[in-house]
Amino acid sequence: MSDGPPAPAESSSPLASRTFREIWAANTLSNLGSLIQLVGASWLMISLTTSEQMIALVQASTALPLMLLALWGGTIADRFDRRDVMMMAQAFTMIASAALAFCAWAGWLSPWSLLIFTFLIGCGGAMKTPAWQAAVGEMVPRAALPSAIALNSVGFNLARSVGPAIGGLIVAAGGPAVAFVANALSNIGMLAALRRWRRPRTTRTLPRESFIAAIGAGIRYVAMAPAILTVLPRAALFGLTASSVQALLPLIVRDRMHGDAFTYGLLLGAFGLGAVAGGLGIGKLGRRWSPEQLSRIFSLVFVIGTVGIALSPWLAMSLAALALSGAGWLVTFSTLNVTVQMNAPNWVLARALALYQMAAFGGVAAGSWLGGFLADHHGVRDALLVSAALQLGVIALTRWLPLLGSNNLDLMPFSGRKPIEAEVAPARQDSPVVLFTEFRIHVADHPKFLALMQERRRIRGRNGARRWQLLQDMRDPEIWVETIHLRAWSDYLRHRERIAEYEAQLFAQIRALDRSDEAPRIRRFVVAPQGHSTEVPVTPTDLA
Repeated sequence: MSDGPPAPAESSSPLASRTFREIWAANTLSNLGSLIQLVGASWLMISLTTSEQMIALVQASTALPLMLLALWGGTIADRFDRRDVMMMAQAFTMIASAALAFCAWAGWLSPWSLLIFTFLIGCGGAMKTPAWQAAVGEMVPRAALPSAIALNSVGFNLARSVGPAIGGLIVAAGGPAVAFVANALSNIGMLAALRRWRRPRTTRTLPRESFIAAIGAGIRYVAMAPAILTVLPRAALFGLTASSVQALLPLIVRDRMHGDAFTYGLLLGAFGLGAVAGGLGIGKLGRRWSPEQLSRIFSLVFVIGTVGIALSPWLAMSLAALALSGAGWLVTFSTLNVTVQMNAPNWVLARALALYQMAAFGGVAAGSWLGGFLADHHGVRDALLVSAALQLGVIALTRWLPLLGSNNLDLMPFSGRKPIEAEVAPARQDSPVVLFTEFRIHVADHPKFLALMQERRRIRGRNGARRWQLLQDMRDPEIWVETIHLRAWSDYLRHRERIAEYEAQLFAQIRALDRSDEAPRIRRFVVAPQGHSTEVPVTPTDLA
């Protein structure tokens, strides 16, 4: 009996993984510190300047690093051990937070130096986030991945629901410097949890790509993966139009409610509680609605919350409106995040997530500035109403940017890869490679064949091919030849390693159409440097 499959509840619960449970709890504590720090920074900025734009830039300065550095962080996370990357980024965040606390205590901060410190703290988060999100799939089974992604957001919003209120009390009692100290200390648990994680070390059979080549490979993969590519403008547009609510909240508290740091914390807490409710319900909602429906419905929920906070004359109504906004924010962004994670293989996952985060938080940073600009010139109420109108426009635009991803793709590396049959190996790893594959396809099967080959072209390109062509024999129209060019022999070996199981299944559909007496004929050519022969002895390592 014990040899049977695990119970569904165990296999689908991310909290069944001790590693995920510990790191998630420590990350939630770290997020709590970040929210306390945000309250301190926002309230300190109000005491340093009366400029609405500078106050709104506190949020922008924490989001901007995720736009500028996420791809670098994602590339590092794909090239090196993700646990080590997370530890270094967390340590940097702790040091920057401690330095901010010291400068605040000494009274050395100006509006711009405060923004520089919050920007540096955001840089630590930008380097950690792609590695953390990509590592979740290593800690939980694939069936639990959507729940784990939502639980990550729930953890952040659990912190959001209580962190701002705690931050408001800390700022009111001890000042912003104490809030910054609390943020520095909150990083210790995450460092301890990461140190306990015994992540299996992978054995590399090929040298690492150069950093620039790895960035290019990540961009190329996303550009040729429609399921991910459509997510990016949606994330950017939602972030652009939705970020005004949080960016302008300190002004709402100061100018319309005449409140203090504790009031600000309560309102942020309401936003967080709404997000927690949305995150806890996302599993059931996902079984009822498609990702596209979830995204549109909860984007509309966010619009309702934005209008509510813009027009609200009472604290209770403002709390309810912010709860709606929080639910809309979490479910919309979680749905987009899951779409990326479910459609990117592990070798490029952190880079794909980084590009998504660049789009999302680039929109948040720009939207925070835009909200402050509109508030400066037209007032907070009108700025929020313009934001709500723009959000409605974004919902309408999603008709032309539908979510195309599937949650059922087998992204594991293809297990049936056969050794390369060759008599010679390239003399140099940087020797360019050209691959020819010949098919015989009956005329009646040409439309289906061409449709499958169009998808194969995308797969070849995003896995490393620099040029792809499909040629038809002019004398025998049933003969087709696919050619792909790769920059180097090592790139060709990486291309083979990157083929996923679901991609191999598509290749099998193409082979099933082939009417040759034998399997499709594959010929590999290595470009020899002028005056040099590539004929060298072949070893198993050469043809891995």
